[in-house]
Amino acid sequence: MKLEEFPKDIRPYLIPNHKGNLFYSCLGCHEAYEIDKLLYTCPKCGKVLLIEDHHFDQLKKIPGKTWRKIFDYRKMLKIPALKGIYLFHEFIGPILPMDDVVYLGEGHTPIVEANAYLKEEAGVSFFFKNDGQNPSASFKDRGMASALSYINYLIKKGVSSNILAVCASTGDTSASAALYASYLKPGIKSAVLLPYKKVTPQQLSQPLGSGASVFEIPGVFDDCMKVVENLSEKYDVALLNSKNAWRILGQESYAYEVAQAFEYDMKDKIIVVPIGNAGNITAIINGFIKFFETGIIRDLPKIIGVQSKHANPVYKYYLEKNPQKRIYSPVNVKPSVAQAAMIGNPVSMPRVIHMVEKYNTLAGQNKTFFVEVSEQSIMDWELLANQNGHIACTQGGETLAGLVEAKRLGLIGKNEIAVVDSTAHALKFSGFQDMYFENAFPDDFKILPNKHLINKPVHVHPKDLEKVPLPGCPLEGKELEAFINRISDEIALALKLKKIQD
Repeated sequence: MKLEEFPKDIRPYLIPNHKGNLFYSCLGCHEAYEIDKLLYTCPKCGKVLLIEDHHFDQLKKIPGKTWRKIFDYRKMLKIPALKGIYLFHEFIGPILPMDDVVYLGEGHTPIVEANAYLKEEAGVSFFFKNDGQNPSASFKDRGMASALSYINYLIKKGVSSNILAVCASTGDTSASAALYASYLKPGIKSAVLLPYKKVTPQQLSQPLGSGASVFEIPGVFDDCMKVVENLSEKYDVALLNSKNAWRILGQESYAYEVAQAFEYDMKDKIIVVPIGNAGNITAIINGFIKFFETGIIRDLPKIIGVQSKHANPVYKYYLEKNPQKRIYSPVNVKPSVAQAAMIGNPVSMPRVIHMVEKYNTLAGQNKTFFVEVSEQSIMDWELLANQNGHIACTQGGETLAGLVEAKRLGLIGKNEIAVVDSTAHALKFSGFQDMYFENAFPDDFKILPNKHLINKPVHVHPKDLEKVPLPGCPLEGKELEAFINRISDEIALALKLKKIQD
């Protein structure tokens, strides 16, 4: 659709023209820093940073109703830079020229309503947002599109060159970082650190396939994170973990898309998110705050963060109801099928504390909640979801289990509707499904299969069938006819099919 065909009142806004004035804001000492180079922590006090806009109040001058029209009509433009997360350019990266935006097809993932059976089983009306349908098959692409677009901007400005991007990962971050970095070759290369033997084969294959340098080290994700932090402090590298505030900025797009999908009506809505390194939940909270402050949405939805009992420091922190008495303590993680959430010391914990307080204050009531779930419930709910039309990963199983737990705890009202985050594609974690079906989980996981959820292939080869086709040796004539009839009868018997009556 051409620009002159759009309504006159929004034509001036369809191509973003907001001149943002972004800066790094320290959550510790509240110092502000220019955005002209990559910073990960405050040079003064060492705390994590957020990216804010000195000119954000200018966005409030445009009525919320007009913003809604802008975003809805902007989706009809054919400009690649505005097709992904930068549809919401003014809220994510207003200093970036559209020519610097890296777009690989990320964002605008489908929101799929659960069928009647699954809703009844869960006891809640809900939707899955399938972020596994991003290019690298996980939600991390939202943040990488932002972080790498900013790096591309620095390269084009001549501020940086020959960049080595590094990250620690439980799998999804490395796949996404390697993919987006490879698009900007030769100006940028990537290296990823993974915990040895604690990443699925599917996830390991992704950064290797994208050409990244892959290093597997002893320990768990938290140990990998300490190493890349050390690298970023000593060497000239670009850190792509969620310590990078540009990553958090891009992941706000999840909130904007959810709002748009529900026509910006967030009353009686619940967003359920796995916590992991805590970057995603803080980004989503901040995204809803921005839309609320500009009048694009009139209500703030409930936010429910979910952790496995095997990695639950955030849940434990919020068990104490009195904010003055809360003490944050990292935990030693145990094995979890929700590998992306198997983090005992989330980097973004200071952002969680800051954002939760701000969110609840704006809402005028407590609208953020935290629950923990068992490994058993994660696998059971993931499999049940996927056997009812979804492609949920183990983190999607974790959030659905969290939704059910929140319902049990009385955190969900009768008329509320939930959006459950499935952060990656189910195929990345198919090995856990195989272990469930084979009852092969090590004792540490504390998972026993429910026989009603087990599904295995059936080898059909009747012993009385003498001739069967082989590669290069097909059957013909009566032998082929006998094979087809015998196999068909065997399958019909297994499925208890009724014969068609003459």
